[in-house]
Amino acid sequence: MTETIRIKRFVARPVIVPMSLPLQTATAAITKAPLVLIDCETDQGAVGHAYLFAITPSALKPLTATVAEMSELIAGDELLPFEIERKLTQRFTLLGLAGLQRLAQSGIDMAAWDALARSRGLPLARLLGGAPKPVKAYNSKGLGIMSVGATVEEAHKLLAEGFHAAKIRVGRPEAREDLAVVRAVRKAVGDEVALMCDYNQALTVTEAIRRGEMLDDEGLTWIEEPIRHDDYDGCARIADALRTPVQIGENFDSAFSMQAALSAEACDYLMPDVQRIGGVTGWLRAAALAHAAGVEMSTHLFSEVSAHLLCVTPTAHWLEYVDWADAVLATRLKIKDGFVLPSEEPGNGLAWDEAAVRKYLVG
Repeated sequence: MTETIRIKRFVARPVIVPMSLPLQTATAAITKAPLVLIDCETDQGAVGHAYLFAITPSALKPLTATVAEMSELIAGDELLPFEIERKLTQRFTLLGLAGLQRLAQSGIDMAAWDALARSRGLPLARLLGGAPKPVKAYNSKGLGIMSVGATVEEAHKLLAEGFHAAKIRVGRPEAREDLAVVRAVRKAVGDEVALMCDYNQALTVTEAIRRGEMLDDEGLTWIEEPIRHDDYDGCARIADALRTPVQIGENFDSAFSMQAALSAEACDYLMPDVQRIGGVTGWLRAAALAHAAGVEMSTHLFSEVSAHLLCVTPTAHWLEYVDWADAVLATRLKIKDGFVLPSEEPGNGLAWDEAAVRKYLVG
């Protein structure tokens, strides 16, 4: 009989780490990564790890405090992620199950699943009923809003890291500037490389259709988040008008949001974010919806955990690779011939470099 494992506490530590490449999008610039590192300590010794991307440093303090409050609520409970999710959802329903609450609960969920996998001596993918295997990935850590020459130069650098696909940020003041960049990168890297583009919600519906039609003959894998993320009717109009597939989903705050987008036929592809969709638990629910709808599903950020999740996603499509947590990781993802190789070690593959954590810790 398997021994009961109980939660001792969740420890959250805020850090701000350097990024290998600054990223300028159409709506914001990111030069450093504010992260919350979460450890799930158990009474049997297994410790689970997860991290959250706070986006802005000002969110670090309240996000860390929310994780601490959740820890107090579930300390002493059995390490059962579905039961943890049920309890926290019930407790925070009146506050609202979105925003920082959703991020904190997702971090708790990811760390709990990691602790459970480690306690069983299994990689996360195996605990979920699958197996670690190579997952198709694109390099997304660069190619921000830059000049044509700088974009082409950076594209070569990103592909040289072992990838055959990359994502370009678009949304410059003039549509022809975006078109020039996409064409220059395509000419430089060749037709065998998959290229995606991301507007980061910068456009109106009319402008998104106009610009999308200009890009329709450029062989893009998808056009991502052209308008406000929750305007599903507008997204549906764009998806219907363009030949290039439309990708949305990184801002779904639950599987319910994703179901609403699917019902509205708002997109061709889906890409939930594990820290917004509800952690591993929320991801599994979202993957079931995508499977039922027959829609390909990709990941957003959090490459280490997401690689395991794609291994158990029936309509798995692309892994978005970024290295934003690498500065505080003791182990890093392996990349080979355009694929990311999930860790075969117990858990989700995350382990902290404690010296680096101390260096970047926010007091």
